[in-house]
Amino acid sequence: MIAPLSHILFLDIETVPQFSDYHSLPKDWKELWDTKSASLLKYHEEESTETIYHRAGIYAEFGKIICISCGFIQGGGVSKKIIVKSFFGDDEKIILTAFCQMLNKWMHGEQKYLCAHNGKEFDFPYLCRRLVINQIPLPSILNIAGKKPWEVNHFDTLELWKFGDYKNYTSLNLLAQTLGIATPKDDIDGSMVWSVYWNDKNLKRIVTYCQKDVITVAQILLRLQGEALIKEDCIEITN
Repeated sequence: MIAPLSHILFLDIETVPQFSDYHSLPKDWKELWDTKSASLLKYHEEESTETIYHRAGIYAEFGKIICISCGFIQGGGVSKKIIVKSFFGDDEKIILTAFCQMLNKWMHGEQKYLCAHNGKEFDFPYLCRRLVINQIPLPSILNIAGKKPWEVNHFDTLELWKFGDYKNYTSLNLLAQTLGIATPKDDIDGSMVWSVYWNDKNLKRIVTYCQKDVITVAQILLRLQGEALIKEDCIEITN
């Protein structure tokens, strides 16, 4: 195992555009999005500046975090279990503050690690950017400025699966299916989150989706390390 399981926090974030649609953007932000979307439309000719706004949530400058789900593994062998906790809501600053309070408390003691799928490219930097925007101090485990690569305590199941091959992206869903792990995409997928949030007003559905992703990330890391998977009755959701 790359680190003791009890020292790894598995996480996933869900993000949405800050406004419900393009026409709700303040004038200054609308002009900035027009500039940003111009580069995106080169690859999405069927879209327009207005219709492609649903993609704004993946950019930290135009989006916000509405859910952070975390998983902690306890015990070992076939009897180990995972405890999943989520921070969610419409007020991003409240979510981030509560998450950082938990993270700073959890980091005390022995060396700890974060793990996410494509976390090094998306989840970790997005979290840091939104923390800076909300003027919340970065927890030391997220603040990688000046650190050498081997000093960064971040695991990424996408990177581990690549085994040094940087040509292809493998989605969480595909990797889970490939490894014989129950797929988390049995309800919605990432492209639907903005609509479920802004149109359906169903945050609970998004939280459930986020929690399933965290569990899947943990299961994938276990499989990659040759460990027994966590049984379904050993999954505990606590908010």
